[in-house]
Amino acid sequence: MNIAIAGTGYVGLVTGVCLAHIGHHVTCVDKDKEKIAKMSQGISPIYEPGLEELMKENMDAKRLHFTANPKEAYANANVIYIAVGTPEREDGSADLQYVEDAAREIARSIANDVIVVTKSTVPVGTNERIKHIIEMEKPPYVRVDIVSNPEFLREGSAIYDTFHGDRIVIGAENEEAANVIAKINEPFGIPIIKTDLRSAEMIKYAANAFLATKISFINEIANICEKVGANIDDVAYGIGQDHRIGPHFLRAGIGYGGSCFPKDTKALVQLSGNVDHPFELLQSVIKVNNRQRVILYEKAKQVCGSLYGKKAAVLGLAFKPNTDDMREAPSLAIIERLLADGVRVTAYDPVATEKAKALLGDRIDYASSPEEALAGADLAFIVTEWKQIVELPLSVFAQQMATPLIFDGRNCYALDEAEKHGLQYVSIGRRAVGQILNNHYSFCQ
Repeated sequence: MNIAIAGTGYVGLVTGVCLAHIGHHVTCVDKDKEKIAKMSQGISPIYEPGLEELMKENMDAKRLHFTANPKEAYANANVIYIAVGTPEREDGSADLQYVEDAAREIARSIANDVIVVTKSTVPVGTNERIKHIIEMEKPPYVRVDIVSNPEFLREGSAIYDTFHGDRIVIGAENEEAANVIAKINEPFGIPIIKTDLRSAEMIKYAANAFLATKISFINEIANICEKVGANIDDVAYGIGQDHRIGPHFLRAGIGYGGSCFPKDTKALVQLSGNVDHPFELLQSVIKVNNRQRVILYEKAKQVCGSLYGKKAAVLGLAFKPNTDDMREAPSLAIIERLLADGVRVTAYDPVATEKAKALLGDRIDYASSPEEALAGADLAFIVTEWKQIVELPLSVFAQQMATPLIFDGRNCYALDEAEKHGLQYVSIGRRAVGQILNNHYSFCQ
């Protein structure tokens, strides 16, 4: 099958590479000529484990190509995927400018019957809008069918998820088009769910909203645990054993970030408001998450009082491990508050440093190792649970820091281990460790 992909961001590039790997001939299109030039050399513009190797393998096999010329990609394509960004507007709604631009470009470039598949996360009803745009500008002799095929990829695990996903959702206006897309995806061996267009669009938003709700719920339980003297690790394990609840997304921490959950929850709230249905539950989920993102900073203020003049190490910048994505990363919210309080910040991340520099510039220092970041620090904030951070011996904190005072937003370490090393250690939903904290940290009993 000849397939074209509009957009080479996270979703578009992963989709294109994986479809090529199962045997299709794929051409990825992007207006950024510099980006296309790099990808044509086998250089991935994003960090995703295994992606660059898979790119090169399929380029060598002549199944994967990159171009900045839409007509070159679309003219002979059987199927065209739209995988461009849908960024958040000021009011929280999804900005569909790039989706609509892609639809117009497709309409002007196609010469044969084609199926247009939307991979981008879009509000309910958008695929019908795409259909209308294309119908208005396409050649009259060309037939276009529209399919919604939302992605459910986790950044950092996208290649694995593509080949081992729970389901593939295909929403279509007719069964013939749905069957073609099902056939394309057949080699993945993943269960396929067929729906109408609007249901497929809603499935994507509903899935992300539910997962975000689980995260905010367990974080609220963690905050209560601190006040009543319970341990969130035990509580989460206990409720997660109930098969109706399950253990996933019940790890307490400093909230969700990235390109999907923050944007999609706000978009769904906006969508529900547009149909006169206030989504109060999801509004609370967003409110809880916004508060949770800076809870480490609040804990530090409570313990230390003034932070002015202190040196802080921030371990982890990306919103989660195995990605360089800084979108809605809790590290940014924490760092901004520390800087406003006159704190000198040194940060470490094994992958996301360059992305962070583009956002923070020289307002903070950047370390090439956790040890360098911790050297002489008065405070340490563990923000992203990278392997390099989780596996860092606690003795390093005691040896490197001026004052071994740790605020762990990912509950990386066992409390008894922190005690053994004589650390002052504050985590999420668990008792604080250390004599100073037990005397002054009012969250603990």
